[in-house]
Amino acid sequence: MSRPRLRADVTPLRESRDFRLLYTSRTITGLGTQATEVALLVQARQLTGSTFAVGLLGAVEVVPLVVFGLYGGVLADRFDRRRLMVWCEATLGVCAALLMLNALAARPMVWLLYVVAGLMMASAALQRPSLEASVPRVVPRDQLVAAGALMSMSMNVNVIAGAALGGVLAAGPGPQFVYGLDTVSFVASFCFLWLVRPLPTATGEHTPAGPGLQAGGGRRTGEGAERGGGKSRARGRGKHSILDGLAYARGRPDLIGSYLADLAAMTLSYPAALFPFMAAELHTDWAVGLMFAAPSVGAIAVTMVSGWMSQVRRHGLAIAVAAATWGLLITGFGLAPDIGVALACLVLAGAADMVSGIFRGTLWNQTIPDALRGRLAGVELLSYGIGPSAGQIRAGAAAGVTSARFSIVSGGLLCVGAVGLVCCALPAFTHYRAEAGQSPAEQPG
Repeated sequence: MSRPRLRADVTPLRESRDFRLLYTSRTITGLGTQATEVALLVQARQLTGSTFAVGLLGAVEVVPLVVFGLYGGVLADRFDRRRLMVWCEATLGVCAALLMLNALAARPMVWLLYVVAGLMMASAALQRPSLEASVPRVVPRDQLVAAGALMSMSMNVNVIAGAALGGVLAAGPGPQFVYGLDTVSFVASFCFLWLVRPLPTATGEHTPAGPGLQAGGGRRTGEGAERGGGKSRARGRGKHSILDGLAYARGRPDLIGSYLADLAAMTLSYPAALFPFMAAELHTDWAVGLMFAAPSVGAIAVTMVSGWMSQVRRHGLAIAVAAATWGLLITGFGLAPDIGVALACLVLAGAADMVSGIFRGTLWNQTIPDALRGRLAGVELLSYGIGPSAGQIRAGAAAGVTSARFSIVSGGLLCVGAVGLVCCALPAFTHYRAEAGQSPAEQPG
């Protein structure tokens, strides 16, 4: 393998002005956002001293994530995606400023933390489908793997750096400094997004069947649905509905397989809730923070040598192998005899999860038509947001009736088995092969 394939492919940054702007915007705002998430937890503990009050911050974000994530996908397919991103960014900046002003007050209001946390999640959930659906519009098809790796690298660096910065500033000078930093980051990010060229929704675009649907499969799509009289009024009303996107996904076994493989990994073998217990088992309570950081370290490492990924064409198979590898490594983490083995398993598991994530994003961006990409990004957001939460519940419940180690090991093995079942039930998933060429947005239509 040549040396360039063992480096990050930065071609999208070199060749696409709009991708550079999007990447810079996300990198700047990601640091402040991650720091604010930590500062909110620290401030809630400082003001209340209650573990329940701190945990409630996560609970108030679930409903906005579900509702606005799906609705954000609909909006991304109806309006200019750049405009949606810009105004959501402005809303997030206002929210960060409110948190700063509240923290500077003589008596900060606890209830405002929950209200603003919910508003920030709603705005972020509205914005994310537009961001995800915009990348294939500004990057050629054969550069989508590299673009996904670069975005993921930025995200994981921010997870580590932002969490550390937020914790140090919130516990030291005070959370108001974190919120001030976040406000400034949103202002800068807003300016970069403002410079992105308009990304209006495609007009007159057909909804193709995609590689997972065979002709005559029982569902009318694209030009087949328009023969004999054009679009009906009912079709026009439903064009931008959430159900229309879900109906498309159901006809794509390769797409469904990618969703199910990710859900299997997250719901069955997401171990974060048991990190404190594993640290106690290994007599290394000091290592809990390292356990949380280890998967991100592995994810960053794999994106730094991601050039080889652009040569892979069997994206479905790559997703399945990576998801099963995640399960095996989580099993190894549960069986680890010492902290060194435990951390090594988590680092490698994070690398496997990142490989799966990059190829999932590439499969979606290369094959989902632009007219539906926002709604499918909204569905993906639910998987991304709800999967780990469900996994935490499963892990905690299983550990409650058995032990932390048994819960982790059994979850990892269940993940491997579930991924195997997905591959057997949906052979089109592992047989999917990507074709090189232009991005859908660049093809004549």
